[in-house]
Amino acid sequence: MTYPATERGTQIDEQFGVKVADPYRWLENDVRTNPKVAAWVAEQNKVTNAYLSTLPGREIFKNRMRQLYDYERFGLPVKKGGKYFYSRNSGLQNQSVLYVRDTLNGPGRVLIDPNAWAKDGATALGGYAASDDGTKLLYSIQDGGTDWRTLKVMDIATGKDTGDQLEWVRGLGDWTKDGSGFFYTRFPEPPAGQKYQALTLNSTVYYHKLGTPQSADRLVYATPDLPKRGHYASVTDDGRYLLIYTSEGTDNRNELTLIDLKSSDWKPRKLISGLDNEWSVVGNVGTKFYVQTNKDAPRNRIVTLDVAQANPQPVQVVAEDKAVLDGSGIVGGVLVAQYMVDVKSEVRRYGLDGKLIGKVALPGIGSAGGFGGKPDDAETFFAFTSFATPSTIYRYDVKTGQASVWAAPKVAFDPANYEVKQVFYPSKDGTKIPMFIVHKKGLKGPAPTILYGYGGFNVSLTPSFSATRVAWMEQGGVIAQPNLRGGGEYGKAWHDAGRLQNKQNVFDDMIAAAEYLDKAGISSPQKTVIQGGSNGGLLVGAVINQRPDLFAAALPAVGVMDMTRFDRWTAGRYWVDDYGYPSKEADFRALIKYSPYHNVQAGKAYPAILATTADTDDRVVPGHTFKYTAAIQAADIGPKPHLVRIETRAGHGSGKPTDKIIEEAADLWAFSAKWTGMTVSPTAR
Repeated sequence: MTYPATERGTQIDEQFGVKVADPYRWLENDVRTNPKVAAWVAEQNKVTNAYLSTLPGREIFKNRMRQLYDYERFGLPVKKGGKYFYSRNSGLQNQSVLYVRDTLNGPGRVLIDPNAWAKDGATALGGYAASDDGTKLLYSIQDGGTDWRTLKVMDIATGKDTGDQLEWVRGLGDWTKDGSGFFYTRFPEPPAGQKYQALTLNSTVYYHKLGTPQSADRLVYATPDLPKRGHYASVTDDGRYLLIYTSEGTDNRNELTLIDLKSSDWKPRKLISGLDNEWSVVGNVGTKFYVQTNKDAPRNRIVTLDVAQANPQPVQVVAEDKAVLDGSGIVGGVLVAQYMVDVKSEVRRYGLDGKLIGKVALPGIGSAGGFGGKPDDAETFFAFTSFATPSTIYRYDVKTGQASVWAAPKVAFDPANYEVKQVFYPSKDGTKIPMFIVHKKGLKGPAPTILYGYGGFNVSLTPSFSATRVAWMEQGGVIAQPNLRGGGEYGKAWHDAGRLQNKQNVFDDMIAAAEYLDKAGISSPQKTVIQGGSNGGLLVGAVINQRPDLFAAALPAVGVMDMTRFDRWTAGRYWVDDYGYPSKEADFRALIKYSPYHNVQAGKAYPAILATTADTDDRVVPGHTFKYTAAIQAADIGPKPHLVRIETRAGHGSGKPTDKIIEEAADLWAFSAKWTGMTVSPTAR
């Protein structure tokens, strides 16, 4: 292929005696403000689109995905003031719509329809929180995929905004009990022209009183002497206390600060000092706080802290288990604890004294989430999904222990036609790694296979439904999803085994997954496509540098590709918990060994590559993928295409409209079909 000419610079940095070439440094500039980078992006997209337009499967996948996506989808209901708030998408709406019901099964009324906010559908409802009495709604607007949010407030009865508007926010906020205002976290306004690239420092908690300008907001908590500290504020269900969680990276390690909102000065009191463990408040009964922690429990446990004491000490309520405690809450006077058992959900009920009451009966093997609510609520809601089961919403009666369907989707496919199995395969060092394998029943291999991984930041890849994956499997394809080390599937030890100096384990686990698929006859190197996004994009880049022979194609999405400079932009500084510090010699020497941008192996035949990113990705800035693309196109790595697809008015993934999701997925599957030898038929089901 003929790629666009990319100017090659002479930039070389020396770190700890190592000369690090960075010839495409200029591609780090913001595509939205730099004409030279914008021109490069336009040329790359032109070449990529011309190639993709030749693929016969593109329109077939797109049309089928539109059919599969065209089903009614609901979000989990949230109960406030006797009202039920929930999101709903009729099927092909670009953005889900926010509704409210006055009764559980009454008619829904539209509160917010983001589809009217932008012609291209790329402006999304970022999040919402109703006041305790259900009369006011705090909500956030996300434009073009950015992590920045604008906060507004709506009067729920009239559906009209109050005029309150807050900027330079990346989250939401939490209401006071009386609904007169809310606490939120904001950052200083970035320097001119640096909105999408500047580091996020000096996180500060403010209180906003309704009807006043943001400039009048009351500063509640800040650490200007420690600008890297991030703060998140949460009000207890009884409205008495404000909890401030302080962290510095992505690890589950935080300080816990308490403010008695009945006091006039809102003086902060440090309950937990030091960033050593996780302390997540589950709920409170008066001064007794129930807290989920990994202190002395790598797979988590629940303890109490009595804040009436001068120096509260943790008292164990629910001990650590062999399964990983993934989340917990107090609903209806019961502790509801969500566990992960070999990457599958199990939900248990405990009394507030820690005695096991029983398990919540789930519809099958898969992933359950939700169980939110207040300590005095008689009901809660949860969602259940698996690889062949679209997300279904259940209402759970806390007293009777009975679950009933609240909203069930109807999708144009039959889950009975699919087989889901879990295998355990050995990695390079002998560690057994679990992997889900999904395909149509009776499929004979080797078959075109998407091998999808992540492996980092304590993130667990649990079973979930994907309409785009169904479109791949209908054509005779396989989905393989290994649970690599670095994730949270087996607690802290599993996470630790795949980060910092142990990061190579993650790549070894993925390589071993591809080798297993080959040996088992499920796939082959000529039929395996490696896919991953964000940290998973790094995974793809590193693995194909090390073992390009194992894959027919590679799909790295929004990847972290320059491991020597990732901490210089936006949220990159947080990732040092998993990657280490490029400025520290031991960390640098580990990073430079696998950095995808720096380790392209000229002279080896690489798989076909279709990298993806977006112009407004201000989490993993697109400069990572731009530089990586320039490097693979310049290197002698074989005749297969090495392309990049750069989305406009999109970010890291959150808020992406349905039509952009379908178009991108159709391109990825058509590209993968081409290089795995898949014959794509419009009648395949």
